[in-house]
Amino acid sequence: MPQITIKLFATLRHYMPEKGRNGEAPYECPDGHTVNAVLRDLNVPLEKCHLVVLNGVFVPPQERSTTTFTAGDTLAVWPPVAGG
Repeated sequence: MPQITIKLFATLRHYMPEKGRNGEAPYECPDGHTVNAVLRDLNVPLEKCHLVVLNGVFVPPQERSTTTFTAGDTLAVWPPVAGG
């Protein structure tokens, strides 16, 4: 199982795993798990995942159910935000 880092921002922070600190947490990712599978494991509503970035690269919604992880990856997720 690869260990990855999960970073959740803004309103998604309350879905952070128990070991989370300062908006990030280590996560033991089961082999073959996809981005969407990890988010579901954390109970993060997929419709609230607006910006999903894996190792600094945007993962479009249509690729989140097929993109998998390797050890050391960092998954960062932001909800939709508005402001001015």
